Amino acid sequence: MASFAKINTAPTYRRLYDAIEGEIMKGRLKPGAKLPTETDLAGQFGVNRSTVREAIRLLEQTGLVERASSRRLIVSTPSKDQLAAGMSRALTMHQVTFMELWGAMITVEPAIAEAAATNISDDQLDALEANIEEARAVVSQPKQSIELDRKFHEIIGEASGNRVLILAREPINLMFNPAVSKVMSQLSQATTRNVEAHEHILGAMRQRDPGETRRWMQKHIDDLKRGYEHAGFDLHGPVQVSRA
Repeated sequence: MASFAKINTAPTYRRLYDAIEGEIMKGRLKPGAKLPTETDLAGQFGVNRSTVREAIRLLEQTGLVERASSRRLIVSTPSKDQLAAGMSRALTMHQVTFMELWGAMITVEPAIAEAAATNISDDQLDALEANIEEARAVVSQPKQSIELDRKFHEIIGEASGNRVLILAREPINLMFNPAVSKVMSQLSQATTRNVEAHEHILGAMRQRDPGETRRWMQKHIDDLKRGYEHAGFDLHGPVQVSRA
Protein backbone atom coordinates (compact mmCIF):
# COMPACT_ATOMS: atom_id res chain seq x y z
CA MET A 1 0.00 0.00 0.00
CA ALA A 2 1.29 3.45 -0.88
CA SER A 3 2.36 5.69 2.01
CA PHE A 4 1.61 9.39 1.78
CA ALA A 5 3.07 12.27 3.76
CA LYS A 6 0.63 14.15 5.95
CA ILE A 7 -0.77 17.35 4.48
CA ASN A 8 0.49 20.45 6.26
CA THR A 9 -2.68 22.05 7.57
CA ALA A 10 -0.95 24.66 9.74
CA PRO A 11 -2.12 28.28 9.31
CA THR A 12 -0.40 30.15 6.51
CA TYR A 13 1.42 32.50 8.88
CA ARG A 14 2.79 29.46 10.74
CA ARG A 15 4.10 27.91 7.53
CA LEU A 16 5.75 31.22 6.69
CA TYR A 17 7.28 31.32 10.18
CA ASP A 18 8.56 27.75 9.75
CA ALA A 19 10.13 28.62 6.40
CA ILE A 20 12.02 31.62 7.76
CA GLU A 21 12.97 29.79 10.97
CA GLY A 22 14.33 26.95 8.85
CA GLU A 23 16.59 29.31 6.92
CA ILE A 24 17.87 30.75 10.21
CA MET A 25 18.49 27.36 11.85
CA LYS A 26 20.31 26.08 8.75
CA GLY A 27 22.61 29.08 8.89
CA ARG A 28 21.51 30.52 5.58
CA LEU A 29 20.26 33.57 7.43
CA LYS A 30 22.85 34.50 10.04
CA PRO A 31 22.55 36.82 13.06
CA GLY A 32 22.68 40.41 11.86
CA ALA A 33 21.36 39.61 8.38
CA LYS A 34 18.50 41.81 7.19
CA LEU A 35 15.19 40.22 6.27
CA PRO A 36 13.35 41.37 3.15
CA THR A 37 10.64 43.98 3.70
CA GLU A 38 7.07 42.90 4.47
CA THR A 39 6.11 43.72 0.89
CA ASP A 40 8.97 41.65 -0.52
CA LEU A 41 8.19 38.70 1.76
CA ALA A 42 4.53 38.84 0.79
CA GLY A 43 5.51 38.75 -2.88
CA GLN A 44 8.04 35.94 -2.48
CA PHE A 45 5.64 33.69 -0.57
CA GLY A 46 2.49 34.70 -2.42
CA VAL A 47 0.64 35.80 0.72
CA ASN A 48 -0.85 39.05 1.95
CA ARG A 49 1.01 41.44 4.25
CA SER A 50 -1.19 40.67 7.27
CA THR A 51 0.01 37.05 7.08
CA VAL A 52 3.61 38.25 6.93
CA ARG A 53 3.04 40.44 9.99
CA GLU A 54 1.68 37.48 11.98
CA ALA A 55 4.73 35.39 11.06
CA ILE A 56 7.07 38.25 11.98
CA ARG A 57 5.30 38.74 15.31
CA LEU A 58 5.96 35.09 16.15
CA LEU A 59 9.59 35.37 15.05
CA GLU A 60 10.03 38.41 17.29
CA GLN A 61 8.40 36.66 20.24
CA THR A 62 10.83 33.75 19.93
CA GLY A 63 13.79 36.12 19.67
CA LEU A 64 14.80 35.01 16.18
CA VAL A 65 14.39 38.48 14.68
CA GLU A 66 14.40 42.02 16.02
CA ARG A 67 13.94 45.49 14.62
CA ALA A 68 17.13 47.43 13.94
CA SER A 69 17.40 51.18 14.41
CA SER A 70 16.30 51.59 10.80
CA ARG A 71 13.14 49.61 11.63
CA ARG A 72 14.36 46.89 9.30
CA LEU A 73 14.07 43.38 10.68
CA ILE A 74 17.34 41.59 11.31
CA VAL A 75 18.10 38.04 12.41
CA SER A 76 18.98 37.87 16.10
CA THR A 77 20.00 35.32 18.72
CA PRO A 78 17.39 34.70 21.44
CA SER A 79 18.54 36.18 24.75
CA LYS A 80 18.92 34.02 27.83
CA ASP A 81 16.05 35.98 29.41
CA GLN A 82 13.73 35.07 26.53
CA LEU A 83 14.72 31.42 26.73
CA ALA A 84 14.38 31.37 30.52
CA ALA A 85 10.94 32.98 30.49
CA GLY A 86 9.56 30.40 28.08
CA MET A 87 10.99 27.46 30.00
CA SER A 88 9.83 28.87 33.33
CA ARG A 89 6.28 29.20 32.04
CA ALA A 90 6.37 25.58 30.93
CA LEU A 91 7.69 24.44 34.31
CA THR A 92 5.00 26.43 36.09
CA MET A 93 2.28 24.83 33.97
CA HIS A 94 3.68 21.44 35.00
CA GLN A 95 3.41 22.59 38.64
CA VAL A 96 7.04 21.93 39.42
CA THR A 97 7.59 21.72 43.18
CA PHE A 98 10.15 23.50 45.31
CA MET A 99 12.00 20.23 45.92
CA GLU A 100 12.22 19.49 42.21
CA LEU A 101 13.53 22.98 41.58
CA TRP A 102 15.96 22.78 44.48
CA GLY A 103 17.21 19.40 43.20
CA ALA A 104 18.09 21.05 39.90
CA MET A 105 19.66 24.06 41.61
CA ILE A 106 21.86 21.96 43.92
CA THR A 107 23.16 20.17 40.81
CA VAL A 108 23.68 23.12 38.46
CA GLU A 109 24.79 25.96 40.74
CA PRO A 110 27.78 24.17 42.37
CA ALA A 111 28.94 23.01 38.92
CA ILE A 112 28.85 26.61 37.70
CA ALA A 113 30.74 27.82 40.76
CA GLU A 114 33.37 25.10 40.35
CA ALA A 115 33.96 26.12 36.73
CA ALA A 116 34.07 29.79 37.67
CA ALA A 117 36.75 29.20 40.32
CA THR A 118 39.36 28.54 37.65
CA ASN A 119 38.04 30.94 35.00
CA ILE A 120 37.05 34.01 36.99
CA SER A 121 38.88 37.25 36.20
CA ASP A 122 40.25 39.72 38.73
CA ASP A 123 37.60 42.23 37.64
CA GLN A 124 34.87 39.68 38.31
CA LEU A 125 36.34 38.89 41.72
CA ASP A 126 36.31 42.61 42.49
CA ALA A 127 32.70 42.81 41.31
CA LEU A 128 31.76 40.01 43.72
CA GLU A 129 33.57 41.82 46.54
CA ALA A 130 31.72 45.05 45.76
CA ASN A 131 28.45 43.13 45.66
CA ILE A 132 29.11 41.68 49.11
CA GLU A 133 30.05 45.08 50.53
CA GLU A 134 26.79 46.52 49.24
CA ALA A 135 24.83 43.54 50.58
CA ARG A 136 26.33 44.01 54.04
CA ALA A 137 24.96 47.54 54.08
CA VAL A 138 21.39 46.49 53.28
CA VAL A 139 20.90 43.32 55.38
CA SER A 140 17.80 44.92 56.91
CA GLN A 141 16.28 45.49 53.48
CA PRO A 142 15.11 42.20 51.92
CA LYS A 143 14.18 43.67 48.54
CA GLN A 144 17.66 45.09 47.91
CA SER A 145 19.26 41.95 49.36
CA ILE A 146 17.34 39.75 46.94
CA GLU A 147 18.47 41.78 43.93
CA LEU A 148 22.10 41.69 45.09
CA ASP A 149 21.87 37.94 45.61
CA ARG A 150 20.61 37.53 42.05
CA LYS A 151 23.48 39.66 40.73
CA PHE A 152 26.08 37.74 42.78
CA HIS A 153 25.06 34.45 41.21
CA GLU A 154 24.81 36.05 37.77
CA ILE A 155 28.44 37.20 37.97
CA ILE A 156 29.53 33.69 38.92
CA GLY A 157 27.53 32.29 36.02
CA GLU A 158 29.25 34.62 33.58
CA ALA A 159 32.63 33.73 35.08
CA SER A 160 32.07 30.01 34.46
CA GLY A 161 32.46 30.59 30.72
CA ASN A 162 30.10 27.68 30.04
CA ARG A 163 27.16 28.91 27.98
CA VAL A 164 25.24 25.65 28.37
CA LEU A 165 25.39 25.86 32.17
CA ILE A 166 24.49 29.55 32.05
CA LEU A 167 21.42 28.86 29.90
CA ALA A 168 20.49 25.87 32.09
CA ARG A 169 20.47 27.96 35.27
CA GLU A 170 18.39 30.86 33.93
CA PRO A 171 14.89 29.29 34.07
CA ILE A 172 15.77 27.64 37.39
CA ASN A 173 16.95 30.96 38.76
CA LEU A 174 13.85 32.78 37.51
CA MET A 175 11.62 30.34 39.36
CA PHE A 176 13.86 30.25 42.44
CA ASN A 177 13.64 34.02 42.99
CA PRO A 178 10.23 33.87 44.73
CA ALA A 179 11.58 31.24 47.13
CA VAL A 180 14.58 33.42 47.98
CA SER A 181 12.25 36.38 48.44
CA LYS A 182 10.02 34.44 50.82
CA VAL A 183 12.92 33.28 52.98
CA MET A 184 14.58 36.70 53.18
CA SER A 185 11.28 38.40 53.96
CA GLN A 186 10.20 35.92 56.64
CA LEU A 187 13.47 35.17 58.45
CA SER A 188 15.34 38.11 59.95
CA GLN A 189 18.69 36.29 59.92
CA ALA A 190 18.40 35.09 56.33
CA THR A 191 20.02 38.11 54.68
CA THR A 192 22.98 38.00 57.07
CA ARG A 193 23.47 34.26 56.49
CA ASN A 194 23.28 34.90 52.77
CA VAL A 195 26.08 37.47 52.92
CA GLU A 196 28.21 35.14 55.05
CA ALA A 197 27.77 32.34 52.52
CA HIS A 198 28.78 34.66 49.70
CA GLU A 199 31.91 35.64 51.65
CA HIS A 200 32.95 31.99 51.93
CA ILE A 201 32.29 31.39 48.23
CA LEU A 202 34.33 34.44 47.26
CA GLY A 203 37.15 33.39 49.58
CA ALA A 204 37.37 30.00 47.90
CA MET A 205 37.33 31.64 44.49
CA ARG A 206 40.14 34.00 45.43
CA GLN A 207 42.14 30.89 46.30
CA ARG A 208 41.24 29.44 42.88
CA ASP A 209 40.03 26.32 44.67
CA PRO A 210 37.29 24.62 42.60
CA GLY A 211 36.54 21.92 45.18
CA GLU A 212 36.15 24.34 48.06
CA THR A 213 34.09 26.69 45.92
CA ARG A 214 31.74 23.84 45.01
CA ARG A 215 31.46 22.81 48.65
CA TRP A 216 30.50 26.29 49.84
CA MET A 217 28.00 26.73 47.03
CA GLN A 218 26.37 23.41 47.93
CA LYS A 219 26.12 24.53 51.56
CA HIS A 220 24.65 27.83 50.41
CA ILE A 221 21.91 26.23 48.31
CA ASP A 222 21.21 23.64 51.01
CA ASP A 223 20.85 26.43 53.57
CA LEU A 224 18.14 28.03 51.46
CA LYS A 225 16.12 24.82 51.59
CA ARG A 226 16.42 24.73 55.37
CA GLY A 227 15.36 28.37 55.55
CA TYR A 228 12.39 27.73 53.28
CA GLU A 229 11.27 24.86 55.48
CA HIS A 230 11.95 26.76 58.71
CA ALA A 231 9.79 29.64 57.46
CA GLY A 232 6.89 27.20 57.20
CA PHE A 233 6.61 26.93 53.42
CA ASP A 234 5.63 23.73 51.65
CA LEU A 235 8.69 22.00 50.19
CA HIS A 236 6.47 19.86 48.00
CA GLY A 237 4.15 22.61 46.80
CA PRO A 238 4.37 24.17 43.32
CA VAL A 239 6.45 27.27 42.79
CA GLN A 240 5.57 30.25 40.62
CA VAL A 241 7.48 32.23 38.01
CA SER A 242 8.94 35.47 39.31
CA ARG A 243 7.31 38.52 37.71
CA ALA A 244 9.92 40.90 39.05
